Amino acid sequence: MRVRKLTLAAMALAAGLSLTACQNDDGGSDQGAAPPASSAASSSNGGSGSAGSDQQDGSDSAGKSPNGTDGTDGTGGSGGTGGTGEDAKAAKCSTDELEITAIDATVGGDAEGTVAVDLKNGGGRDCSLAGYAGVDLKTNSGTVSAERTGDPAPRIVLGDGETVTFGITYPINDSGGSGVRITGLVVTPPDETKSVTLDWPGGSSLPVTDGSGTPVRVGPLGSAGQGG
Repeated sequence: MRVRKLTLAAMALAAGLSLTACQNDDGGSDQGAAPPASSAASSSNGGSGSAGSDQQDGSDSAGKSPNGTDGTDGTGGSGGTGGTGEDAKAAKCSTDELEITAIDATVGGDAEGTVAVDLKNGGGRDCSLAGYAGVDLKTNSGTVSAERTGDPAPRIVLGDGETVTFGITYPINDSGGSGVRITGLVVTPPDETKSVTLDWPGGSSLPVTDGSGTPVRVGPLGSAGQGG
């Protein structure tokens, strides 16, 4: 009986040890499985961190856009300076900045008379002009306004001391009569309302017409001779 009890006790002890060993093996397996779980979490965090890094980079980029890239934009601001250059284009020439003179420019044999008008920039800075000047002839019968030739009228920038010229053409009075006597020339620079009155340097009179004759014409800035 004692031998049987000892045998049973030994068997119980062996079973206990075997069970403990199995439990330890399972625990080791669980512990062995932990690293992959930790890796997966790390990968997920890393991916998220990577996206965060991309966003951060974007953030940095965005941050640098107003700040660091400002330097670049500042250069672009230089381009902006180009833009500023555009915005800083020479302002228009005012009547008070221009020295306006007129001379007879008729060439012998021409069918029409020509007067050349010079606009000289005396304002001490660059200024711009574009289009046609207003031209009126004062006569003993009232005012005669010149018609535009319709030629292209580009924008012109005048440096200080530079001059631009345009032409006025008018019909020559060869009728033998007194015609319409010209008493003065009124010039209004483009986009200005202030005019300058000059002595008329051309023929002393215009032929009397019923309105169907050759009109007085003005060419665009930059033209000279025959109004164009």
